[in-house]
Amino acid sequence: MNQLSEFFEELDDSSDETSRHDRKRVTQRRESQKREMESKLFTRAQEISRDFHFTYKAARFEEAWLLDSLVEFAENEWISDVLRKVKGGKEASVYLCKSGPEIPSAEWVAVKVYRPQMLRNLRNDAMYRAGRADLNGAGGVVTDKRQLRAMRSKTEYGRELLHQSWIAYEFTTLEMLHKAGADVPEPYRMSNNAILMEFVGDLGMSAPTLNEISLERLEAVSLFERVMRNLDILLSHDRIHGDLSAYNILYWNREITLIDFPQVVSPRINRNAFRIFSRDVFRVCDYFIKQGMKINSEKVADDLWNSRGFPSFEIEGPD
Repeated sequence: MNQLSEFFEELDDSSDETSRHDRKRVTQRRESQKREMESKLFTRAQEISRDFHFTYKAARFEEAWLLDSLVEFAENEWISDVLRKVKGGKEASVYLCKSGPEIPSAEWVAVKVYRPQMLRNLRNDAMYRAGRADLNGAGGVVTDKRQLRAMRSKTEYGRELLHQSWIAYEFTTLEMLHKAGADVPEPYRMSNNAILMEFVGDLGMSAPTLNEISLERLEAVSLFERVMRNLDILLSHDRIHGDLSAYNILYWNREITLIDFPQVVSPRINRNAFRIFSRDVFRVCDYFIKQGMKINSEKVADDLWNSRGFPSFEIEGPD
């Protein structure tokens, strides 16, 4: 098990072979880009704020970023107010919002707002993108040669397209899984920098993540089976979560909700698929083992994988 655990740690670590001089140049360029982006954001935010005000008291840069990201939702009456921040993160932050007239099925909704793409810190993105098509802001496959070339070259325009592709993958995956009966938030709308979805919790409290909860044995067994059911639904729809653990499974009213899907990979195409899937299973099993269950995570991963007829890959095999 130690060898397996060490391999998963290697998957998490990003390699950095650039020289100190190169890193300094990259840092200076990023700082310059950041200042330019902030200037543009503040200018645009001043224009937007004349028509869209919200209750949540955000810091200056955060307010500009929120206004720019959520104006489309507000203009289309999908949200009417931003009430509070639910969760902050390196890649995105989640906010509790009051729904607008065009979302009559829910009084409260969640908005996941991605951080400006140059500030995102998703490590080893090439590992997750391997084999999967790039998506545009509408969720369709990018076929334009100029756009594909920009993505490969990672120009400023290409990085923006890649940023939208991550968001589109999360939204389209949520749509597909929700229709399939998986325990995921219902997605409502997508913009070029945010996803509007079902809020899990109530006005006073958002759902905690599973890692914050200690379970009685019977409930642990029940919820473990539920997580395994969701992993099987993902596999049956050609998806692997890619970053699953007790930290991105919500717990509310004795039920679970899986969240955070931008890095999904295909079990049929991605050459690291079985390794990434095994890591997901290992992390989930680790939580439930701490709740008193006896689980062989390697066997669980193998059984789920083989039940769907996917090709087997050795954990120690070449990338």
